[in-house]
Amino acid sequence: MKGDLDNRKKGIMNNESKMSVTQLTILTAVNMMGSGIIMLPAKLAEVGGLSIVSWLVTAIGSMCLAYVFAKCGMYSRKQGGMNGYAEYTFGKSGSFICSTTYSFSLVIANIAIATSAVGYGSTFLGIRLDPITTCMATIGILWLTTFPNFGGASITGRIGTLTIWGVILPIFTLCTVGWFFFSGNMYATNWNVHDLPFGEAATNAITMTLWSFLGMESACANCEKVKNPEKSVPVAVLGGTFLCAVVYIISTNIMFGILPAQEIFESSAPFGLAFAAMFNNTVGHAVMGMMCIACLGSLLGWQFTVANVFKIAADVGYMPKFFAVVTEKGTPIRGMFILGAIQTVLALMTISPTLNEQFEQLVNLATVTNIIPYILSMAAVTSILKSAGRYQDVKSTGFIAIIASVYSLYACYASGLEAMTYAGLFTFACWTFFGFIGDHFNHISGNIDGGGVGNSSLMGNGG
Repeated sequence: MKGDLDNRKKGIMNNESKMSVTQLTILTAVNMMGSGIIMLPAKLAEVGGLSIVSWLVTAIGSMCLAYVFAKCGMYSRKQGGMNGYAEYTFGKSGSFICSTTYSFSLVIANIAIATSAVGYGSTFLGIRLDPITTCMATIGILWLTTFPNFGGASITGRIGTLTIWGVILPIFTLCTVGWFFFSGNMYATNWNVHDLPFGEAATNAITMTLWSFLGMESACANCEKVKNPEKSVPVAVLGGTFLCAVVYIISTNIMFGILPAQEIFESSAPFGLAFAAMFNNTVGHAVMGMMCIACLGSLLGWQFTVANVFKIAADVGYMPKFFAVVTEKGTPIRGMFILGAIQTVLALMTISPTLNEQFEQLVNLATVTNIIPYILSMAAVTSILKSAGRYQDVKSTGFIAIIASVYSLYACYASGLEAMTYAGLFTFACWTFFGFIGDHFNHISGNIDGGGVGNSSLMGNGG
């Protein structure tokens, strides 16, 4: 009886130390918000207020994705996030494709975030940049946000926790106070600035809206730190995604009721421009500075993250071993240097006449390469649920996964032929490369389970 009492006490203490569903919901929303939204109004201004259609489609699709990711995270017994999910159905080859495409998407996404920082920074400092100097400034910021990570995760975490408020405060202020400056006539004028058909308007902006939701797959990482995870994690992931959708839709559409769409489109710092119109140039200038700092803090964390994503991939043999080399503090400095060099080359390859065009190119490519592991994870959820004995969830979750998959494929199409071509070539190159190294994984599987190529162990535990 004493043992039972001690166990109950430990359970109570552990439960008290865990997050509530509300806390996890807020954490999920903050993790997604980051710096993804700050350049979006400039792109959405090409369509106008009608871009709300893209937001609604993306919100529904993202909530379906988030729900399935929650299920995968709760019931998958394999490590590695999406890599592990894909392995249930597609074996090591699917896991490898997930790892490589996701890693590449983060490399590209970080260049896009750096481009955002350049846009706000140049406007904040009153400097006009040509395409070459914009590219050089982007490369400089990429390296500037790489070096502080050498000190380890604790430094990166402290900086990121502070700088995130540079995005959160202006956006929430715009969502609340912005209504006092909203003009219905201005919004009506900005509704469909180029008289686009309904379907084309939705397609035109859907890649950019999905960009702001990328990262929802990381929300499941906290499932062991929340009370009653089986019920709380899906609620928190869906709630966090819904909260982000509401904030995104309100903030960007309020802006269309404050400023002409053409001014938003031509701006490198649309939120700063909106605050200047609402209050004065000093406030607008301050918001530009806050968002620039938030970009740098977000990029600092993502530069650390992408290096660790490559390290994890190297640990299992998906990437060259030099990405797995770490310092005494566990920092993959060698990998950071190599990734910095790769990002430098890619930044040079994406020079465009305007900052908005460069940002759009990067976002489209990052989105498509990020969607590939999304699609593989959606296809694997049925195997994951069956492996965990959750047969009662297979039909409902499978149906939601189909909706999420259709949306993901549509988002790929909306990204344009150029992004699809480059992402497709990269994916096929990865698959070809796996052909040269795949025998190594099959050999390991055969030694463990007595099988060879196509061994059921590659399909997961009973999946």
